Amino acid sequence: MLGLVFGAFLLAMVLALPMAVAMGMATFIPQLVDPTFPGNMNYIIQGLIGGLNTTPILAIPLFMLSGALMTRGGISKKLFDIFAYIAGKKTAGVPCAVVVTCLFYGAISGSGPATTAAVGSMCIPFLVSLGYDRQWSAGLVAVAGGLGVIIPPSIPFVLYSLATGVSTGNLFLAGIIPGILIGLFMMIYAVFYCVRKGEDKRLIKAKMDELRGEGLGHLFLDSLPALLCPIIILGGIYTGWFTPTEAACISVFYAILVSLFVYKSIKIKDLIPFLCSSVKTYGGLAFVLAFATAFGRVLSLTRATKIVEEFIVGNFSSSFAVMTVLVIIFLILGMVMDTGPAIIILAPVLLPAVQALGVNDVHFGVVLVCCLSIGLATPPFGLDLFVAGNLAEEPPMSVAKKAVPFMIAFLIALLLITYIAPISTLLVDMFGVGGAA
Repeated sequence: MLGLVFGAFLLAMVLALPMAVAMGMATFIPQLVDPTFPGNMNYIIQGLIGGLNTTPILAIPLFMLSGALMTRGGISKKLFDIFAYIAGKKTAGVPCAVVVTCLFYGAISGSGPATTAAVGSMCIPFLVSLGYDRQWSAGLVAVAGGLGVIIPPSIPFVLYSLATGVSTGNLFLAGIIPGILIGLFMMIYAVFYCVRKGEDKRLIKAKMDELRGEGLGHLFLDSLPALLCPIIILGGIYTGWFTPTEAACISVFYAILVSLFVYKSIKIKDLIPFLCSSVKTYGGLAFVLAFATAFGRVLSLTRATKIVEEFIVGNFSSSFAVMTVLVIIFLILGMVMDTGPAIIILAPVLLPAVQALGVNDVHFGVVLVCCLSIGLATPPFGLDLFVAGNLAEEPPMSVAKKAVPFMIAFLIALLLITYIAPISTLLVDMFGVGGAA
């Protein structure tokens, strides 16, 4: 029966059917073929409803809404201005400021595409105006945008927590050092590129002098509300003031207050369209998550978890070997599969097997999310790639070619994260919290 379920799913994928339809077909097939199969219609419907009827899942639409509000509120420009002020005149200072902006904005939006869109819409034209290659600039933003799902608060980490029961707060902590490490390797390549290709120092100096004319004090005060957002969200979680789900709600109110009364970039009448847009965006994702949960429950009835665990333990003698194989699989899946469904399906099936070989559950979640995040900038279906290409008015494949060196920098950091578990677990061991809500 397990082969039938996966066969139906893969066939639907080959036929390029929507992800929810593919999982729906695979979920209903066993019952149609064998009426005695325990996963009957009532069981499937309960799985569909149960997949969305949890408190922690509220964090996803709320973080999506706060990210949308912050994007419209011009938060990305406020962040970029302060980082460009600090590093702009140094070699590759402006591209490095773009990476750091993606890191900080990821701590606001929790989404790769949202980070790419918010930062790219402002930074790509700015980089081009300074003489940087348009496709290279788009490639930089496309890959750096993937940091939005690694730096907390991260929507994929929330999904992993929902699928496995691992603490969301611990996952958020675990993503900090890996996200910074990946950003650091990307900045090292940016410096190498700018040293080799050269920069228009005169033009950059003129732009930076114009920016510095506003004064560091003014820029810092202007950027302070944006800089405080991740501090408030994460600080509240780790001081025990509120749960990650409550933090998502607070982030929405903070985004509204900052955008309405501090930056005055939106009006009260704009809130209803924002709410409607967020509901529409989450509606499609919720449909996918519901079927992914039901699909996962049907897989459990086929003993998929036990079969996978027996296969992995029986064929791999070390965590090093199994993680190497899984990283390759995750990277390939990231090219063709959405991050959310991939986590909901893979995490509960694979986690018991890797735990049997001594892999930490938080570390495994970080590696899984990092692998899938690079898929956001990888052809043929990398969403960040299409967002950045559209912003730069360049074909996605042309952007992908220029993004390859950034992907290699990302992969080097990924190898370190995969094989040196303390990179992910150090902060959890020091400041870890309990609970998955």
